[in-house]
Amino acid sequence: MASAHPNTFPKLHNAAWPGVVGKGGDGEPIIALDTMLDLTAAAEVDGVRFDGVDLFLFAPHVDIDATDDDLKRLADKVRARGLVIGSVVAPVWPPTGGGSAMGGAEDRKKFLAQVRKGCRIARILRELGVRPNGIVRIDSACDPLTWAKDPAGNTQRIAESFRQACGVAADADERLAAEGEICWGGMHSWREMVKVLAAVGRPDVLGFQADMAHTMLYLLGYNAPADRVLPANADLADKSVLDEGLKTLTAALRPWMIDMHIAQNDGTVKGAGSHDKTGRHCLPDDPNGKLDIAHHAGFWLRDAKGKLTKACKSVCWDGCMFSNQVMMDPKTWNSILRVMIAVRDAHGWRGRAGGR
Repeated sequence: MASAHPNTFPKLHNAAWPGVVGKGGDGEPIIALDTMLDLTAAAEVDGVRFDGVDLFLFAPHVDIDATDDDLKRLADKVRARGLVIGSVVAPVWPPTGGGSAMGGAEDRKKFLAQVRKGCRIARILRELGVRPNGIVRIDSACDPLTWAKDPAGNTQRIAESFRQACGVAADADERLAAEGEICWGGMHSWREMVKVLAAVGRPDVLGFQADMAHTMLYLLGYNAPADRVLPANADLADKSVLDEGLKTLTAALRPWMIDMHIAQNDGTVKGAGSHDKTGRHCLPDDPNGKLDIAHHAGFWLRDAKGKLTKACKSVCWDGCMFSNQVMMDPKTWNSILRVMIAVRDAHGWRGRAGGR
C-alpha cells in the first residue's frame, strides 16, 4: 500500500512535547519521552510510518544541560525505533530557565544562554547522524500585554535579542525559527511578527515557523483585533472564507517560513498548566475543526502560483494539550498519520529534499 503514496518529502514527524506542555503540577501527569516515541513508532497507515520526532529540550524529556553521553543515549533510543530527530525547541521562557527577549539585561542573558544550549544539543544530534534536518525554535518569551506598554521599543528589544541569537545559531551552523503564536508578545499578530523578522534582518538564520492552529488565530485577531484579517461575522464553516484569509496571511509570512506544524483548530483558544491561552489543537477529524487540513496546508507549502516551495524537508504534527487519555490511544496517532500522509500526497515530492 505504501506504493499508493509515492512522495518521500517532506518527511512526516510527530511532536513529543505534547507529553510535557500543559502537563505536571496540578494537571495531568507528564507522558514520558519513551512512551511518546513508542506511540509514534507504532503508528502505521497503508504501510507508511512516521519518519521522525521533534523534541522539546526540557526535562524530563531532554534536559537542556544533557551531557554528550546523555545525547548519545537519546540518539540510540530514537534510532532503535526507526525514527530520526528534526526540529528542537529551546526552553527560552522564564519558567524553564530562560528570560524575556524584551526584558532587562539579566533576562536577555538567560534567553541567549538557553538558545546557546539548544543549538549545542541540535548540533551534537546532527553530528551523531540522528538529526538530518530541522531548526531550533525560539519565541519572545514575553506576554502581549507587557509588550503593548511600549510596542515599538519592545519590538526592537526582541529583534536585538533575536539578532544576538542568530549569531549563536550561526556559530553552531543551525537555523532558528520563531513560531507565530498569539500568546507571545511581538509575535501575537501577523503584522507584528513580520516586523520582528524584518527588524532582525537575518533571513539566512532566522525564519518563521507556521503552525496551522496558531496562524488561523491570526486571521481572527485574537490578542490583536486591529490586525484581524477576517471580519468578525466571518463564516468559518465556509472553506472559501478561510481560503481568502490565508491568501493574505501566507503572502506576508510564507517567504519567511522554514518550518511547519500540521494541525487542526476549531476557532477557539485553550490554555493548560503554565501555558497561556493559544490556538486550540484539535484532532484531525474533530467535527468542530474549521480547517480542511490537506487543502489549507497548501497555502503554506505552495507559492502564490501553486508551485511547491520545498522550504521544509519535514513537517510536524503538533497536538499540544490533548488529554492523556487521547494521547495514549493508538487510534489517535493513526488518525494523525493519515492526515499527514494526505498533506504529503497533495504537496510533497520525490527525490532530493530541497530546503534545510
